[in-house]
Amino acid sequence: MPGRTATELILIRHAPTLAMGRLNGRTDVGADLSDAAAIAALRDRLPRPDRLITSPARRCRETALALWDQVAETDPRLWEQDFGDWEGKSYADLPDIGPLEAAELARHRPPGGESFADICARIHPALIDIAEAGPATLLAHAGTVRAALALALGSVPPGLAFDVAPLSVTRLVRHAAGWQIGGVNERVAG
Repeated sequence: MPGRTATELILIRHAPTLAMGRLNGRTDVGADLSDAAAIAALRDRLPRPDRLITSPARRCRETALALWDQVAETDPRLWEQDFGDWEGKSYADLPDIGPLEAAELARHRPPGGESFADICARIHPALIDIAEAGPATLLAHAGTVRAALALALGSVPPGLAFDVAPLSVTRLVRHAAGWQIGGVNERVAG
């Protein structure tokens, strides 16, 4: 990062989906933008981004547009985890995979889908590329944010331990020596 001592990435999870109660990784559902006060409070709390990058998912693009009336760049590497055969199922209908150690859970793949370790392998290079180009605000998914935290921690399994609420902010800073976590799951009052 020539000429730059640190680069901040602000990661925002999209607004709640219109299909709450269902597993929507790659299922392209819309965002529930009915909480105008929460959206306005988040917009007021953050600087207008010079670089706004979103997952191609409709819920991310809609949330970005609700926050800032500006065109966002999309990066397909920021998509949520592909849950394969579990996509679109209600949480109550998902199979019980039993207790798994964090490392086992990170490697677990739903039938026809990808594991958390797989999305980390996809997202980590994207975050490095984005940070090398300078500060940015990313509008993405809980899995994307968890993968970013795993990158900063230097290990995949601990990334699964974080709660990432809709419309929450996570801050990462890339220094020449590595990553620093500036804040996780910051929420606006309301």
